[in-house]
Amino acid sequence: MRRRIVTRDDNDGKRPPDFIRAMVERDAESGKYGGRVATRFPPEPNGYLHIGHSKAIWISYGIAQEFGGTFNLRFDDTNPTGENQSYADAIIEDMRWLGVDWEDRLYYASDYFEQLYEWGEKLIRDGKAYVDSSTEAEIREYRGTVTEPGRNSPYRDRPVDESLDLFRRMRAGEFEDGAHVLRAKIDMAHPNMTMRDPLLYRIRHQHHFRQGDDWCIYPMYDYAHCLEDAIEDITHSLCSLEFKVNREIYDWILDAVGIERPRTEQTEFARLNIDYTIMSKRKLIQLVEDGHVSGWDDPRMPTVAGLRRRGVTPEAIRKFNEMIGVSDVDSRIEYSRLEYAIRDDLNWTSPRRLAVLDPLKVVITGYPEGEVEWVDAPEYPRDVGKEGTRRVPFTREIWIERSDFMEEPFRKFYRLAPGREVRLRHAYVIRCDEVVKDPESGEVVELRCSHDPETMGANPADGRKVRGTIHWVSAEHAVPAEVRLYDRLFSVPDPEADLEEGASFAMNLNPDSLVVVEDARVEPSLADDPPGTRYQFERHGYFMSDPEDSGSGRLVFNRTVTLRDSWAKIEAKRKGS
Repeated sequence: MRRRIVTRDDNDGKRPPDFIRAMVERDAESGKYGGRVATRFPPEPNGYLHIGHSKAIWISYGIAQEFGGTFNLRFDDTNPTGENQSYADAIIEDMRWLGVDWEDRLYYASDYFEQLYEWGEKLIRDGKAYVDSSTEAEIREYRGTVTEPGRNSPYRDRPVDESLDLFRRMRAGEFEDGAHVLRAKIDMAHPNMTMRDPLLYRIRHQHHFRQGDDWCIYPMYDYAHCLEDAIEDITHSLCSLEFKVNREIYDWILDAVGIERPRTEQTEFARLNIDYTIMSKRKLIQLVEDGHVSGWDDPRMPTVAGLRRRGVTPEAIRKFNEMIGVSDVDSRIEYSRLEYAIRDDLNWTSPRRLAVLDPLKVVITGYPEGEVEWVDAPEYPRDVGKEGTRRVPFTREIWIERSDFMEEPFRKFYRLAPGREVRLRHAYVIRCDEVVKDPESGEVVELRCSHDPETMGANPADGRKVRGTIHWVSAEHAVPAEVRLYDRLFSVPDPEADLEEGASFAMNLNPDSLVVVEDARVEPSLADDPPGTRYQFERHGYFMSDPEDSGSGRLVFNRTVTLRDSWAKIEAKRKGS
């Protein structure tokens, strides 16, 4: 029995269902498909999934779940150029990580090549397709423009038997690439240019990663996609708005081969576009191949693999997609909304830890040499509602952030300065009594401080009016670590907009998208945690130990997101200009 869609209007303050879910609910209740709901996600195995794909997955898979329907994963492997099994495997891994379950319904378009070919012959026999021997340039020229109708190919009225013979010989491998194509016979004056005798098959002598060299003709997307949906008995073919113009050819092909109604129908939604990112797979490939990033899983990439390595969780991605909803109008989403969803998720699940990224030594002069005091520090703040503590060592010598000291502080600087007191997080109140500098460079290399032994725990109830609280780690026990501070990959909201002729979107790459800190210090408890563990480094942000580079005594942490929107002022200034 199907589950009724969650309507979200039961006085719970949430928005009503989106237009696609409302449509599916109407179809299910009317019995249009016998009460069935069947959706699919059809990626091309020529690259990695990005966060834009996660929206499409969330819509199709979420609808199948909500209605007790079925969901298929089908690889659209109809173009052997650039497609391979490693990409398919990466997509499978990403989707499983996202929590998607297609059960035993994993399909490949290439599984249907024989059936698609037979339908191609049927279209020729029915006078609805013909083999065109024009060159690629001639086909493009005859197609016309948006304002001018196209012209019929000189091969449009080729006899059926001749087209059928050529099509069979195309399959047999008698012709070189580009010698012939199979085209639908529709209307070269059609206002929708996709209907001007679109290509259905082309010759491509290239090894297919699943079919080997069995085929040298391959179906075009517009021809294969709708028929694959029909073969799998999909009820709702959901895709992004750029395919809206293809809906007419989608229906024409189904009619032409005789797929009876009610049958799968195409519905479009707005694709996901996020500021400071790109979603073009071709340009993501360019970033990888040109060495602008370390690979598809570079934490700066908008790929699912990159987000996973950065420390983002599947729950955060789902929350983000739920937050932005489903629309039928294209728009750009502020990057800060993605960061908000990530912070909101990690805030409740990430234990707090102390880490110093730019260490400055502090000597507590009145504290006994060689003594170690173990401080109980909470795993989570009170508002998270989780229990637990860990023990943090306190010693005479500690590291603090260099930015937490200023020799000549400005008016609202409330951290450490000569003669000023601060609280050490979870520990004592200290006072800076002496500043030690390098005699040659004049750089501050050490602070000598006194402490108040009655203030352990730095409890404001002790009556001391100390405005600043800073974090620290024991110099003796702290573990060295490499910290990678990741930021937005591009420095402008729309990297592809307003480019001068010949300019590349790569010129808008953010030069500070990765800053590597090689001499950070973290509290010792982190050394025992497995790679892939997430934390909040207090006052720094959310981090995850790198699953690839951490281990064997080496600690590497990737910053997932900052604690606050560090770009808010930049965006406010841009919008106000």
